[in-house]
Amino acid sequence: MSSKIWFITGASRGFGRVWAEAALERGDKVAATARTLANVADLKERFGDDVLPLALDVTDPEQVRQAVTQAHAHFGRLDVVLNNAGYSLVATIEEASEDDVRAEFDTNYFGTLRVIQAALPLLRAQGSGHIVGVSSTVGHMAFPLVGFYCSSKWAFEALHESLAQEVKAFGVTVTLIEPGAYATEFGSPSSLKMAPGMEIYSELRQQVFGRLSSMERGDPQATAEAMLKVVDAENPPLRLILGSTGLPMVRAAYADRLATWEEWADVSNAAQGETKVA
Repeated sequence: MSSKIWFITGASRGFGRVWAEAALERGDKVAATARTLANVADLKERFGDDVLPLALDVTDPEQVRQAVTQAHAHFGRLDVVLNNAGYSLVATIEEASEDDVRAEFDTNYFGTLRVIQAALPLLRAQGSGHIVGVSSTVGHMAFPLVGFYCSSKWAFEALHESLAQEVKAFGVTVTLIEPGAYATEFGSPSSLKMAPGMEIYSELRQQVFGRLSSMERGDPQATAEAMLKVVDAENPPLRLILGSTGLPMVRAAYADRLATWEEWADVSNAAQGETKVA
C-alpha cells in the first residue's frame, strides 16, 4: 500500500495530534496545521520532510486557500483532508450572545466548509481523495449548556451527508468521525468558551458539570488504529462512532424519536390532506 498524503486541521493537540503522529509513524506524509505554527514545529523536528507545518486559522478564508494550495503543491496531491479544528461554547440558549454563537459556527462549520471548498477542485482533478470530518456523537443528540456546539455538529453532519452524494462520481469519499467522550484537551480552557452565566441556571450548571466530571472517557491513543482503517478502506463508511459509549446513546436517542413519531403518526398522516399529483 502506497503512503498517503494528509492535510489535517487542528494538528497541535487532541485527536489531530494523535492521528498526525499515527500517519507519520507508518510512513505517510502530513501537512500539519494549527493556529500557532510553533505548536506543530516539533513534528517537523521528529519526522523531517514527511511533515509540512502550516499556520492556519480556519476562520480566515484566504489563509485556508493558501494552506490547502501550498500543501497540494508541496506534496503533489492530497489523499486525506481531515477537518478536526473546533471548540465548544458553554452556555444555555438564553445566556449566549449572538456574536459568540456566530464565532462558534465560524470555526466549527464554516471553517470546515472553507477547507472542503478549497480542496475539492484539487481532489476532483486528481480523481480521488477522502474528506474526513470530525463530528461527535452529539451530532445526533443535544444536551444542556452545549446546545450551540451540538447544533454546529448537527449542521456539520448534514453538510457531509450531502457532500458524500455530490462528490461520489468524482472518486471522492466522505466520512464523519463521531467520537464519544475522550480524555483529550477538548475540555481545556483553550477548547472551551464560557459565556457569562445567569444565576437562574446555576443549579442546572452544577448538575451538568457534576455529570461531566464523573463521565468515563476513552484513551485518545486507542483511536489511531480505527482512523487508519477508515482511510485505508476500499469502501469507507459515511459515519463511524469512536468508543464504546456512543452507539448505545445514539441508539436510545433514535429509538425515542421513532417512538414519538409513531405515537403521533395519525396526526401526521391527517395533515397530508388530499394528495395531488403535480
